[in-house]
Amino acid sequence: MTTIDWSGLTHAYGSAEDIPGLFARLGGTEDDAVWQELWGSLCHQGSVYDASWAALPALTDIALGRAPGGAIQAVTMAGLITTDPDEECRARYAHEIAQLLTVARELRADPEQDAHTFVYLQMAVLAFEDGGVWAEALKGITSEEYDLECPDCEEELFVAFGSYGVFTSAGDYVIGTDKEATEGRTELVPATPDGLDGIGARLHGEAVEFGQTEVATALKYVFGKASCPSCKAEFTVSEEVEKQWV
Repeated sequence: MTTIDWSGLTHAYGSAEDIPGLFARLGGTEDDAVWQELWGSLCHQGSVYDASWAALPALTDIALGRAPGGAIQAVTMAGLITTDPDEECRARYAHEIAQLLTVARELRADPEQDAHTFVYLQMAVLAFEDGGVWAEALKGITSEEYDLECPDCEEELFVAFGSYGVFTSAGDYVIGTDKEATEGRTELVPATPDGLDGIGARLHGEAVEFGQTEVATALKYVFGKASCPSCKAEFTVSEEVEKQWV
C-alpha cells in the first residue's frame, strides 16, 4: 500500500488517495461501513478503475489473513475487479490472482455458506480463472431471474425460477395485478443433470458437491429450455444469457 502513489490513481469519485486510509480502518466495529465505502469507490455499479486493480495486493492480504477485514468481502471484491477485460493487469497481478483463487475455492467449499454467498464465491472463482460470461452472469441466480429478449420476436421476457414460481413471463410479474402477473406465462423445462455439459455440467456438479441444493435446482432451469409466451419460440435459457449479457 505504501509504495503505490494513490493520489495518481482514480476511482468512482475521483482521486484514490483515500483508499489506504479506508483499508487501514478495517478490523474494527465499523467494517461494514468501510466495505460499503470501498465497494462504492472501487467497484461502483460494477465498474472497475485503475485504483481497483491497484487494490488487489491489499485484498489478497486480507483474503490470506495477513491483514484484517474479512476474507469473503476481499475475495468477492477482487473477483468483480478481475472480470475487467484488462489482460495487462491480469498479467501484472497474476500471483495475487492465483492466491485469491485458492482462497475462493476453500471458502466456496465451506458447508456453512448460504446460497447467495456461495454464488458470489463461485463467480469469483470463475473470474480468477478468466472463465467468461458466467463470472458475472451467474448473479442472476441470486435475483432468481434473467431479463432477456426473445431470440425470434424480440419481446422482453423475464425468466423466473424462485419464490414467485418457475416460468417465462412476457410482462412484469412482480408489479402487475394478479391477473396481469399470471397471464402470458409459459413453463420452464429444467435440464436433467445427465443432459448437461460444459459450464452447465460444471456449475451444477459443483453446487451438488458442496451441498448447495437450492443453487443446483436453479441451475437446472438456467440451463434448461424456455419458450416465448408471445411467439412460442423455444430457446435454451443459458444460450440467450451468454448472447445477451452485458
